[in-house]
Amino acid sequence: MNRAAIKPSRSAAHMTQMMVHNPLYDMAHALAGRATAAAGDVLQGITRRYGKPSFGLDEITIDGAPVKVTEQIVYRKTFGQLKYFSRDTSALNRRRADPRVLIVAPLSGHYATLLRGTVAAMLPEHEVFITDWRDARNVPVSEGSFDLEDYIEYVMEFLRVLGPNTHVIAVCQPGPAVLAATALMSEDGDAAAPATLTIMGSPIDPRLSPTVPNDLATSKPIEWFRNNVVMRVPAPHAGFMRSVYPGFLQLTGFMTMNLDRHIDAHKKLYEGLIAGDGDSIDGHRKFYDEYLSVMDLTSEYYLQTLEVVFQRFDLPNGTMMYRGRRVDLTKITKTALFTVEGEKDDISGIGQTQAAHDLCINIPSNKQMDYIQDGVGHYGVFNGGRWRTEIQPRIRDFIRSFPVLGA
Repeated sequence: MNRAAIKPSRSAAHMTQMMVHNPLYDMAHALAGRATAAAGDVLQGITRRYGKPSFGLDEITIDGAPVKVTEQIVYRKTFGQLKYFSRDTSALNRRRADPRVLIVAPLSGHYATLLRGTVAAMLPEHEVFITDWRDARNVPVSEGSFDLEDYIEYVMEFLRVLGPNTHVIAVCQPGPAVLAATALMSEDGDAAAPATLTIMGSPIDPRLSPTVPNDLATSKPIEWFRNNVVMRVPAPHAGFMRSVYPGFLQLTGFMTMNLDRHIDAHKKLYEGLIAGDGDSIDGHRKFYDEYLSVMDLTSEYYLQTLEVVFQRFDLPNGTMMYRGRRVDLTKITKTALFTVEGEKDDISGIGQTQAAHDLCINIPSNKQMDYIQDGVGHYGVFNGGRWRTEIQPRIRDFIRSFPVLGA
């Protein structure tokens, strides 16, 4: 309804831009004309609906040579699929036997493409797979439900598809679920349990250094969230009448946390458009085209995650259940564990990810590692310069220190 209400304004802005950009228009290059066009551009950018972005990782460099990359779906499920970034290394001078890595992307509003930088940094030295979650608004009600336990089941199933000695990187939200999956597989003696598990900026124990999102989650009972933030998918989406937590609400929450920063960024975009500063314009659009692309989550997944992880703290309390079975983190004995946190993380505070070490008491100390990256917030833990130059090399070396499960 909101989008329908602003459609006339968007149409007017588009028509104005067409007129102002017309070379026959006298004011096209004047300050007034550039300012008018810039205002229309900003308005359209903040009000349009963004679809699912592409990874766009068509080529990488290995040993100084260009290598073609092809995305392949190797396993499909109703609410997500396993995507493989296949590297054509046939032209290289030597045959590569790089470690196999599964990156578990967060299912918290953004698409898996938010981890484009994560994938790009890992690709030259690893066989990379990623969980590509599906937008719930596009899944028909007839396909059934999807909750936190289903999420854990998907992770275990993906690991079994990939086979033994797969290394896992869980970025943010999936940390508790992936840790639970590792515990369950370890207890069962499953050979496909992760050889190493790297958890980054994740709410393993949200009671430690609580942030604004943590406080919000505990400020009201679960019924309040059920009654106020859960909605039905409208027509004409394929998921018509599915109960979801809309992505636009999650995005609103993210942006409200740093509203001044987002307002300033769009002010600078406006000024850059007037000045014709191509670099600042491209940088802004590259970031916001991704940041404003959001997906809906099934309400059962959202509510169960909220209650289990952020309200009852079942995992650190030792009371987390999966299909009627208690998740016992002490059963993890062979998987090596690496936790990574950002000094300025305002989503998962310092200590929340480190808590995994205190819970996994039967992992030998020489197979545990923790690292806090100074100067970065939540996003910088898995993207940007510090990720590429300081965090990723440590993960790379950690993976190679324990090439197989139990090594």
